[in-house]
Amino acid sequence: MTTGNGQSQQPITNLEYDFISLLHNKAAAVQAYADYIQDAQEANSQPCVELFQKLRQSEIQEAQEIRHHLQQIMAQGRM
Repeated sequence: MTTGNGQSQQPITNLEYDFISLLHNKAAAVQAYADYIQDAQEANSQPCVELFQKLRQSEIQEAQEIRHHLQQIMAQGRM
């Protein structure tokens, strides 16, 4: 929604919200993988530990990329 002078009344744009939500989900996934790694270690399953570590690292890299885009969007208002 915009005011009469064309400025938004929303505190953040839809795009900012999308990236914030996505970043939150990635952060939750990273934490979940830490728990999964611990479970695999307790089960003495090294192949599962390695897979969970690999997947966790992918989530971390994706979160970093999302964070970079979010920073640009918040600084410039767009990409």
